[in-house]
Amino acid sequence: MVRMLTKTLMKDPPGLPYYGAAVAYAATAYVAGFAGLFAASGVVNATATLLLAHGMVIAAYMIHECGHNAVFNHSRYNAYLGRVMSWFCGAAYGTYEDMRYKHFRHHVDNDDAVWFDYDRFFETHPTVTKIVRVLEWFYIPAHDLIMHGVMIFTSFIIPQRHDQRVRNVAVILIRGGIYTALLIYFPKVAILYAVAYLLMMQVLRFMDSVQHDYPYNLTLFEYVKPPHKGDAAWEQEHTFSNPISLRFPKLNWLVLNFGYHNAHHADMNLPFYRLPALHEELTGNDPARVIPFAAQLKLFHRNRVNRIYNPQPEDYPKGGAYLRTAQSGRGPIGGNAASFLTSF
Repeated sequence: MVRMLTKTLMKDPPGLPYYGAAVAYAATAYVAGFAGLFAASGVVNATATLLLAHGMVIAAYMIHECGHNAVFNHSRYNAYLGRVMSWFCGAAYGTYEDMRYKHFRHHVDNDDAVWFDYDRFFETHPTVTKIVRVLEWFYIPAHDLIMHGVMIFTSFIIPQRHDQRVRNVAVILIRGGIYTALLIYFPKVAILYAVAYLLMMQVLRFMDSVQHDYPYNLTLFEYVKPPHKGDAAWEQEHTFSNPISLRFPKLNWLVLNFGYHNAHHADMNLPFYRLPALHEELTGNDPARVIPFAAQLKLFHRNRVNRIYNPQPEDYPKGGAYLRTAQSGRGPIGGNAASFLTSF
């Protein structure tokens, strides 16, 4: 009976233990981590903050899996799970469908189709830009806080989302009301929760920052046929893998194998637990085909200020020059705000 039910529900029946463990971990880490914020012990508080942050990270990557309909046979079940996970990682202000649509445009168009022109925003708001740069120097993800701020008030800022105002206000009242109560009655818990949320944003943008070298285009609501749509070779040439480790592959499960990004773009419907095998098939696990973790850290550190307005160079010749530059840990490489959690 269980086997029949699994075969009926799951897109890939062997994935039940993987997805079951991921969902259970996200929920348990969130609940246990949140509870640990109330403890009197500073050690427990610190451990709970990290656990809570990682629970949010796994929830976010489960949204990504659901968005690709990789979990269940039916898209509506993927949507149900994706919506639940969005509450864990603070992405419920917008709709799951909007997140999924934008991310699918990324894959289908070989492009980053967006609505918010944040480069222009920073150019036209120099004071805000200076403040953001100072905060980013201290490793506070101010750029992403702006993006998440837009997401919170999405139906009031984005004209095409005005019909979502009732839902948007309901989510603001629920989440905002709970957080306000924490600020009043348990300020330490509110602060630690915010720290956990910032850690989640750091992890997500760290993984996203070097995975592509193409710019964004303001075509989310005004469709223009992308120049590289359907060009799989171009897609692979401009996609880069940044696993945490090839030597210890289980470490990549900390982000549900999201670093195997060339494999993900080679088959966007493949579940996360099958990406390492496809990566090996595509690259032979050759270290020269990925950006090593040490180089990722160097790029993230060195470009933490410039990255908020950092159009990627357009003059990299073919033959892997971008990859070689990234592998060196130097160069103006890496972007911000390309998260699948923001639907604009």
